[in-house]
Amino acid sequence: MCGIAGVARLSRGSRVTQEQLERMCSVIRHRGPDDDGIGITGNVGMGMRRLSIIDVAGSKQPIFNEDRSVRTVFNGEIYNYRELRKELSIEGHTFRTSGDTETIVHAYEEYGLDFPNHLNGMFAIALHDSKAKTLHLVRDHLGIKPLYYMLTKDFLVWGSEVKVLLASGLFRPELKVDAVNQFLTWEYVPGADTLMQGVHKLKPGEMLSLDLATGRSSLVEYWDIPETPGTTRSDAEWTDEVEHKIVESVRAQMVSDVPLGAFLSGGVDSSIVASAMGRAQTFSIGFDDPSYNELSYSKEVADHLGLDHVTEVIRPHVVDLFDSLMFHLDDPIGDFSIFPTFLVSRLAREHVTVALSGDGADELFGGYETYIANAMARRYGAIPAAVRKGLIEPAVKWLRPRAAKKGLINKAKRFIEGAALSPELEHCRWRKFLDAKTRDALFTTDALHDLQTPSDAHIVDLFERAGDRTDLDRSLYVDVKSYLSDNILTKVDRMSMAVSLEARVPYLDKDLVELAFRVPDKLKVHKRTTKVMLKEIAARHVPANCVYRPKEGFSIPIKNFLATQFRPLMDELLDSTRIRNAGLFNPQAIEALKQQHLSGHANHSHVLWSLIVFEAWQDKWLNVVAGQRI
Repeated sequence: MCGIAGVARLSRGSRVTQEQLERMCSVIRHRGPDDDGIGITGNVGMGMRRLSIIDVAGSKQPIFNEDRSVRTVFNGEIYNYRELRKELSIEGHTFRTSGDTETIVHAYEEYGLDFPNHLNGMFAIALHDSKAKTLHLVRDHLGIKPLYYMLTKDFLVWGSEVKVLLASGLFRPELKVDAVNQFLTWEYVPGADTLMQGVHKLKPGEMLSLDLATGRSSLVEYWDIPETPGTTRSDAEWTDEVEHKIVESVRAQMVSDVPLGAFLSGGVDSSIVASAMGRAQTFSIGFDDPSYNELSYSKEVADHLGLDHVTEVIRPHVVDLFDSLMFHLDDPIGDFSIFPTFLVSRLAREHVTVALSGDGADELFGGYETYIANAMARRYGAIPAAVRKGLIEPAVKWLRPRAAKKGLINKAKRFIEGAALSPELEHCRWRKFLDAKTRDALFTTDALHDLQTPSDAHIVDLFERAGDRTDLDRSLYVDVKSYLSDNILTKVDRMSMAVSLEARVPYLDKDLVELAFRVPDKLKVHKRTTKVMLKEIAARHVPANCVYRPKEGFSIPIKNFLATQFRPLMDELLDSTRIRNAGLFNPQAIEALKQQHLSGHANHSHVLWSLIVFEAWQDKWLNVVAGQRI
């Protein structure tokens, strides 16, 4: 695990310098505090920071092939590297190290540009072939590890975080106004875009190839979730096969030469992972607000499985973390759960260097209530419009949101809000936080002219790409390709790497993902029950009351904190004079959102928090002078 950086200069007379690469690598020292490596060949410079996990004493990057014509820097882990080493050795390849990185250069020699499909793991790879004069950037199948880049006629610059690109000194950052609408709507910028003009991220399963001689480039998708119909099996056979594959994936991802543990919430997904590990050290945090605290469940699971369980109760002072976390959100997300994710990562890092996580299970096996809400919306739409518009919706809108995390009233208000949005978005309606009316009031007239991309475009496109799958599998496909990769995995990567902790996600083993999309719908979501199969698997190993309970999620009471500890920060960053001078938003619209929220008449926490994060991001990253030390 590490962070990578690099520059390829395409214009005559320009060159890559050691100092430039050192500066780029230094800003991601948190991703790899154990070692660094820099190499310049011709007009291509590659660098990395290393967190030593496998072959701690060796495997210093860049890693070369036998004649040193092919080299790579790489962030991640290749879990099938031992099997690959055997296959490649039989084909005549010679290995000089005992780690996983070297399998990449030899797999490229053996399989050409199909080499990523022979890798099972999480990875962001830069590979330079000096003989062929080509450079290839590759992101893993599911997008577990990040890879950002900017490509112009003069250079290609890349890195594990946006701050790496900024530290190159090759460009001055500019805001992409069109992307701001996306960010406020979904709490992340979807797909290949970022909030900066010209800065892109490789999407999951993508490879960018550059001909260094001509400057021509190509961007290809080397893998997608296949449309493979499931074979005829009994429910029990499906369940047994999935459980076997989960255990196999967990065991494969336990390979490590340093201490390893797991996150444990006491819910279905993390409990299955912990049970598959055997005796392990696990970590969980809670809050003194009982509606946000699941420590009793994690303790019960840990006691039942005989785990060495470490817990910590967090009390409301998370505002003190804000500035430091903004350093790690140079490609920001508006997800509140960055705070607990960082805190549990920090707790785990006091004991281990690697932690397994249960992320990805919801998107594969139907864990979100939005899937149920979509089915309910169809039935709700059958109620006469006069009853819906004249009685139900006014009554629900009249109710004041409750301080608790969920509850019937909060759910009802969110359902009515989502049901009013386009049915074309299906279950994603309940993830959309900025409607058209609020957007038009929020942005200035000039800014609205720059909003060229419909905020729903990526969702509609993904539903079309999902093909002829079932309705549920189409929704799961969309979530894997958007919400999971652009939000959940971004959060886990940034917050774990902020404390130099490697987070692994066994549910996102490529073969397990393909298997999950063959499982019948009824074993994922049935009537009002989510994750039917996974709950049955979990109930084989942990107490039933920990399995069959409402899903809580992993968050903090931000809607309450905005009126207390985060109030000064909100007032500072969303100050009317500041907003007016920037010219992007209407200060009156923001003030209205604040007052409605603070008075308790509405819950605008998602939009307000995203605005706070955006303003802090602008201060920290958009106004960085190109080339200065970050």
